[in-house]
Amino acid sequence: MEQDEPAGPRQSRGTGARYVYEALKHEILTLSLAPGKPLDETLLAHRFGMSRSPVREALVRLSADGLVEMLANRSTLVAPIDLAEFPRYVEALDFLQRINARLAARNRSEDELDRMRALAEAFDAACRVNDYLEMSATNRDYHMSIAEAGRNRYLARSYGQLLDEGRRILHLHFDYLQSSETDGILHSDHYDMIDAIRARDVEEADRLAHKHTLQFHDGFLNFMRARYDDGFVFDPAPQDA
Repeated sequence: MEQDEPAGPRQSRGTGARYVYEALKHEILTLSLAPGKPLDETLLAHRFGMSRSPVREALVRLSADGLVEMLANRSTLVAPIDLAEFPRYVEALDFLQRINARLAARNRSEDELDRMRALAEAFDAACRVNDYLEMSATNRDYHMSIAEAGRNRYLARSYGQLLDEGRRILHLHFDYLQSSETDGILHSDHYDMIDAIRARDVEEADRLAHKHTLQFHDGFLNFMRARYDDGFVFDPAPQDA
């Protein structure tokens, strides 16, 4: 009979599942767990010192986030990064980035503007020391601070999931961005976006959010072209609305 309870300290199911979820999510987003890597429940249970039940619960949550795939044969894999879907991903990101920026320009508070500024500065500090983990985390937090200022939790939730998926794409090509002469994604329009939101200039916030999407799109395209030389073909960037 399979033993479901490994040796080690026990945690309550809810606490244990949340801990495993956060730990695995961090490793997946930063590519410490590579796309396509198998995730064995028994091995994970022994690693975290708990039963398989909270591990399974954590994997179900990660599956709902689109970060793992639970297959019919009960095996689980870290979700692949589907490069063929990148244009569709950027299309969705562009829409949510722009609508959240527009809403923030209408609804922001002074405290929220201060938080945006602090996170933009934290991102810059991470860039200066090439701390990739902190760069992707503070970049996400900066953009989520804009979404939260927009006051629409449904749009913010969907945007947060897309930003998490984008963190894996960023980690794929951070080295290229840092070494290239056109590293616009790392030295972006964060402060200009804040200024537009502060001024309640909805159209300018929209324009800058779209420009930011194009920077991300073009940076990844240039990385892929450099990696695969001239054989790489890709769909066009998202169009102006």
